[in-house]
Amino acid sequence: MDHPDEAAITRLGVMGGTFDPIHLGHLIVASEVRHALELDRIVFMPAARPWQKAIYSNAEHRLVMTALAAAHNKRFAVSRLELDREGATYTVETMTALREFYGPAVKLFFILGADAAAKLDSWVRIEGLREVAELVVVGRPGHTVGDGPTPDSWPVMHRVDVPAIDISSTDLRRRLRRGEPIDFMVTDEVASYIRENGLYVGEEPVDAA
Repeated sequence: MDHPDEAAITRLGVMGGTFDPIHLGHLIVASEVRHALELDRIVFMPAARPWQKAIYSNAEHRLVMTALAAAHNKRFAVSRLELDREGATYTVETMTALREFYGPAVKLFFILGADAAAKLDSWVRIEGLREVAELVVVGRPGHTVGDGPTPDSWPVMHRVDVPAIDISSTDLRRRLRRGEPIDFMVTDEVASYIRENGLYVGEEPVDAA
């Protein structure tokens, strides 16, 4: 199926994260959600300076790795919207900017794991996010789709079951520090990029820029 142009998009999924690094679990979630909700496109949105999470490779490295991984599916795209914003970045600002760009005719779907959904009440200006996007909650190992917000707390919410793929960026970084293989956990292109750039050899977080 051909990649939809901007004019053809009416249902857009947004999957944010540090993608530090992006792995096959991320891609499977995106593919399953796109199929379940009949989305025209999934946009991966690497976070620049996440206020609740440390990062271990800089923004440009994470952007390139995400683009390399997303290139395998014509319905996937990558945005640097958050990377180009000054200061701390918040999901509500990103989704509001997308709403202004696409207009009211395009439905926006914000995708996140059940573990993150359980902490939504701590997010900045969560009320604004409710106004611009439908929520998609995806189960993760150790966290079921029953966790997190209830239908009463979000105007439109979808729960999507996906195959349980027990891969995490944290575990990948640990394996890389130990010199262990990450074959079949990330795409070949991402694995090559990590090796060529000497990423994740240390244990300390890096500056976001």
